[in-house]
Amino acid sequence: MLAALVGRGQAAGGLSSLAGNLFGGRSNGALFIDLLHSGTISGHMIDRFQLQHVYSKRYVEDTAKKLARKTSISEDAKSGVITIAVEDSERGRARDMAQAYVDELNALVAKVNTSSARREREFIEQRLQAVGIELQQAQLEMSQFSTKNAAIDIKEQTRAMVDADAKIQGQLIASESELDSLEQIYGDQNARVRAAEARVGVLRRELTRESEGGTAPSSGQTGDSNLPYPALRQLPSLAVPWANLYRRVRIEETVYEMLSAEYETARIEEAKSIPTVSVIDPAGWPEKKSSPHRLILVVASTLLALAGACLFLLAQRSWLGIDGTDTRKLLAQELVASVSGAFTKLSRGRR
Repeated sequence: MLAALVGRGQAAGGLSSLAGNLFGGRSNGALFIDLLHSGTISGHMIDRFQLQHVYSKRYVEDTAKKLARKTSISEDAKSGVITIAVEDSERGRARDMAQAYVDELNALVAKVNTSSARREREFIEQRLQAVGIELQQAQLEMSQFSTKNAAIDIKEQTRAMVDADAKIQGQLIASESELDSLEQIYGDQNARVRAAEARVGVLRRELTRESEGGTAPSSGQTGDSNLPYPALRQLPSLAVPWANLYRRVRIEETVYEMLSAEYETARIEEAKSIPTVSVIDPAGWPEKKSSPHRLILVVASTLLALAGACLFLLAQRSWLGIDGTDTRKLLAQELVASVSGAFTKLSRGRR
């Protein structure tokens, strides 16, 4: 005996709208009973237990009819509990078939569930895959742009380069002032003056290279490979495309994170919306036969034996009452003798 119970469902469309609560909820036992009698579950049961061979039936339709006769499915009107009982010549197979009905019902309900939660989950799953592809493409484009133009972070690079140029320019102004003072005191041929001139030249070249050289590789240009960053004059032209790429990557990342959270929520809601069948009493081993009953067998055998004895006595009395010279009796004796002789010859031939 197996009792199946409807789990709690939501008020969504499809089968999920029919799911009820155990205590006091609206029962959908009639729906589940119809599903248990459906051709889908019957076909699965027939294939699973090879019932065509067990029932010695040639056609699946006849096998399904016999399975329906051997299966009892009922529902309690008050509690909504569904009881499944299966009769079979083997008690182990009867127990397995009763449990298999519940498994097949759960699988069928999950398969045909068309609730709004499932449709939402499928839509979010499709969007999540599309956004994931777009995010990878945006990251790839930004990586290629940064590699090609040595633009890691335009804002930080601009700030760092402006600070470096300001520092170099300040050193240059101080060095030029020192050079003017030394020239007025010592003249052009003094060693200190020449050293100051060399220092001023180095600072000017470095300032020119930082701000005007175009040393970093840009679109269609190549410069000094010693500098792993773009020139200061190139930063304004790189800022706009870099900002657009960065904004696109951030937007795709935000959308992907939001869809991932919604996808997990939709999966949970979908799992809640599917009506489930819970087992109260699992199928057990039958302890006694359901049919035929011994009392009926004893009474029927006794009645048949009495009827047979009465018929035999009546036939014997009629046979003895017939005259020995009667042609019918003689014909019957000859037929009996012929049949006995034929059986005797047949048995001797086999030996």
